Parts: sequence; C-alpha cells; structure tokens
Amino acid sequence: MSRVEEFEQLRPLLFSIAYRILGSVSEAEDTVQEAWLRYDASPTQPASAKAFLSATVSRIAIDVLRSARVRREKYVGPWFPEPLLDDPYEDPQRSAELADSVSVAALLLLERLSPPERAVFVLREVFGFGFGEVASAVGRSEAACRQLAVRARRHMDAGRARFATDRRERKELARRFFDAFREGDLDGLRNLLAADVQMVGDGGGKAPLWGAGVFGAENVARVLAAIVTPFIRIGGSVDPHQVNGQPGAIFRDRDGRVVNTLALDILDGQVQTIRAVINPDKLGHLGPVADAWAIVREANQAR
Repeated sequence: MSRVEEFEQLRPLLFSIAYRILGSVSEAEDTVQEAWLRYDASPTQPASAKAFLSATVSRIAIDVLRSARVRREKYVGPWFPEPLLDDPYEDPQRSAELADSVSVAALLLLERLSPPERAVFVLREVFGFGFGEVASAVGRSEAACRQLAVRARRHMDAGRARFATDRRERKELARRFFDAFREGDLDGLRNLLAADVQMVGDGGGKAPLWGAGVFGAENVARVLAAIVTPFIRIGGSVDPHQVNGQPGAIFRDRDGRVVNTLALDILDGQVQTIRAVINPDKLGHLGPVADAWAIVREANQAR
C-alpha cells in the first residue's frame, strides 16, 4: 500500500482526533493536511503509519490549540465549536462514545482542560489508544500521561449531566420539538422545554443574537415561536439534522444558503439547552452562507 493510500485510509480518524482537540473543522482540516506533508517528507517509512500520523496530528493540534485559546479569550460573546454534521470516523463498537464525545456540551467541557490534558483525554478515552502511544503523541512519559488522564477524566465527569436520555427517546423528542417549532406552536414548545432551559448563540460579534441569551421555558418558547413564522414566511427553512452527534437543525434562506445551525441538549426527557451558531466564519464549510442581518431585516418587514 502506498503512503497516499495509507494516509487516505487513516484520514477520517486523523480528522476526528484533530476536531475533538481543536473544536474547529477548518483548523482540523489544516492540521490533517500538515500531518500529510510531514508524513510524505519523512525519509523513512514509519513502522506504523497510524501511530506516526496520530502522534503528528496530536502534536500539531496541541500547538494550534495553544494559540487558538489566546484568540478565544478575546472572542465576542459565547464561543462554540464549529458545527460538525457528520463525523467521518466510524467504529460500531464505540459509536455511542464517539457521538457523545463530539457533542457541543462535551467539547465545551474539553475547553476547560489544558492542551496536553485535552489531547490525552481524546486519544485515550475517546479513541482507546494505549498509554505508550499517547505518551509518544504528546511527548510526555507514560506515568505523566496517566496523571493527565486522571485529571482530565475528573474534570469531564464533574461537568457531565447526571441524567441521560435514551437515544430513541431523544430522537422522538427532537422530532416533536422541531414540529412544534416550525408550526410556531407555543404550548407544544413550552411542554418540551425544561423549566430552566437556556438558549444561547455564538455570533462572534458578526451576526444578530438575542443579547446574552434567553432563559426559562416561557421566554424561550415565546422567542422561538416569534422568530420562526416570519422566517418561514420569507422562504426560510428549518431542516432537522444531527449537529455534533446530537439532535439539531440547519436554517437556510430561500436560496438554500446557511443562516445558522441549532443543536439541542436533551436530558432527562426535556430540552435543557439550545445552542445556535450564527457566526458566518464558522458556517462556510457547510456551504454558501446567508447574510443573517439581511434575513432579520426582511423577516421583520414580513411580521
């Protein structure tokens, strides 16, 4: 098998590692490309292409993350990861863990970890790498990586929700939510929202938002019902789709351009959090991006 063939076979895994460390589709793609350049330029064939490339991607991602964290400290408003519609890496035996590890909630928890802790957690806990491979990837001893893994796991466990929802139940609840949303059904929405639900958005200062967020079932239901009718009236669509492994939707204008994505956290049988990504800089990988400000102006005129 040629190096190109080996690399292409491993590309889905490499991207999935990089995305979980970085929370950015564009940066993950750049990281994988840089790993290929280093692999192609290597004068000798590594004993294991998977080990070499996984380690290379992890090291590059750690360096990128260090500089990205500085930029995120200056970010306007809440920072969310770039929405991922389809994870290219599949492992039937770990499908549930893979889906949960790419959720917005999990990626936001990972943001609390140091870059080495984040890489160790992703490699060890998500993808099941041995500590020898992890140590090689992050440039630490196995003992140090075990300590990093313990700290990372402790932070992640402390932040996880206490109640889970069956996947089929979650899918059904999401279907009901988006049915009620598209119909502007205030009562239907209110019944599906947790009492302390919150709706927050990532606009990066470049798109219209609802201030710092909307909180409480009554307020969130009213805002959702108020925005959807004029949006659909001007030709917009709300297309349910998995977003970061969780129930969500893509909003498009009449020409099919992406306005924003929406992702739901469903726990204990209710919608607990609604997160929207509206920053146009984070939507370009999904297709042509609409002018959200123009959409708002047109929708207001259609009320």
